[in-house]
Amino acid sequence: MNLRTKRMICMLVAIASVLTIVGSVSYAYFTAMGEVTPMDVTLNTANVSVKFSDNDLGLSAELNFGESITKKFTIENTGIADAKVKMFFDEMINTYIEGSLTYTLFYSETEEGTYTEVVNKTNVPQSKNASKKVLANSLTIPVGKTYYCELVITLNYLNDVNQDSDINAKFNTKFKVEDINYELNYSLETLKHLNVTSNGEKNGFDDPATTDEGVFEMEDDYGVSYYYRGAVENNCVKFAGFYWRIIRINGDGSLRIMYDGTQAYANGTNNVDRFIKINQEYNTNYIDNKYVGWMYGPAGTTASNSKEQAQTNTTNSTIKGVVDAWYKTNIIDKGYGKAVSDTLFCNDRSTPGIEVTGWSGDTGLGYGTQYTAYGSLGRFITGNNSTKLSARTAIQPTFKCPQKNDAFTVNDSTKGNGALTYPVGLITTDEIVAAGSGKWHVANESYYLYKSSNYYYWSLSPFYFSNNYAVVFFVDPSGDLSYASVDYGAAVAPVINLSYEYASTLIGDGTMENPYQTA
Repeated sequence: MNLRTKRMICMLVAIASVLTIVGSVSYAYFTAMGEVTPMDVTLNTANVSVKFSDNDLGLSAELNFGESITKKFTIENTGIADAKVKMFFDEMINTYIEGSLTYTLFYSETEEGTYTEVVNKTNVPQSKNASKKVLANSLTIPVGKTYYCELVITLNYLNDVNQDSDINAKFNTKFKVEDINYELNYSLETLKHLNVTSNGEKNGFDDPATTDEGVFEMEDDYGVSYYYRGAVENNCVKFAGFYWRIIRINGDGSLRIMYDGTQAYANGTNNVDRFIKINQEYNTNYIDNKYVGWMYGPAGTTASNSKEQAQTNTTNSTIKGVVDAWYKTNIIDKGYGKAVSDTLFCNDRSTPGIEVTGWSGDTGLGYGTQYTAYGSLGRFITGNNSTKLSARTAIQPTFKCPQKNDAFTVNDSTKGNGALTYPVGLITTDEIVAAGSGKWHVANESYYLYKSSNYYYWSLSPFYFSNNYAVVFFVDPSGDLSYASVDYGAAVAPVINLSYEYASTLIGDGTMENPYQTA
């Protein structure tokens, strides 16, 4: 078979013509049609834009062996600092024989000037599946400079190599550029996208937040988290056919949202529709420390004989089974699962001990029927609440999970425990306090977490084990922080995390009338 006939080489025909460099998440495509428009974005302290400048805006040709095609584009640094970038073939498929396709990259400081070779003749990497492959390891664009670039791809005839398979070979790709020195602040990007501003860090959480105090910031396990506090009216989201309230922007840029009904509700509205279920036990059994867990061990009524065993994540709590079933039916089965991120939920079962909790009965052991106070009790129960417990005078929430074993995730075993089936949980006590509940047993029917004057609803945070009862925090009908034995029947409002990628597509202003949602 004569392979010296022309072969069609195509760069992927796509819908965009601009490469915007934003950390490691922005793409450009070689296109066959469309208007070329430059776009400037901030790269740390440098503004860099990349645009295609060849006439046909695409890259396709019928080549003889030994012939080449060239893609032209410019990189412009309009900022106040030099920008160092790395270039990639992205989502590339190349099934040509090794060496059949090669590329060379050149640049010049003027369009008609002398071009300097950045990458000398190199084989285009092979890839049967869409993959990301390095094109150029480093190119520095000085401040104020525009580089004119040419990417030359050549179809080669290989001596003594059977190239029959090249007849049906494929080559298509996207083109990606990353700033080597820039790490995108995902939570800040989401904050900007939602068009809200942070009031910075907050001091003092004892008093309930009854007015719209706005958005504040606090470190979490991923970075800086931005949380909504008080009677805010701009944290409504419509997703999967339901309405939700944003609790906070997580440090990874995802949105932590809490179920809030089949319609939008104003702050202070008392309505059972704001829950997926009422009169639900957290756990049917209660005579063991293990039952404060979202998951626990050993299974059944067998007593735990160590903290490690009680906190073995092998058995679902009763409430987790209910939440998982709801999530599968309403999120997974309806095709919304890809929008949800695997961001951790903290079921804080740390046992700080009597020095922190101030409870004379606290053994700190956390198993069987040993009297034990858990981390949230140590942060939120003050001497003004109970003479039996701590004498502290102020409360302070945290968004960091003290024990990795309590950081519930599905697949992430770096930040979390990887024990979940689905990425869904409940709100934590720390999030309730940060949102404006005030300290234990202080009523607040004005902030956005108040849902009903008739029903308590569960949190994910253990309180203590005492007098043969495992006890967990919840929000009571006055909107304040309280607690009950796990066999009590309270309401359920699931919490999920919308991914950074999905959050960046939301439009709206977060009000009841114009909630954040996709177009």
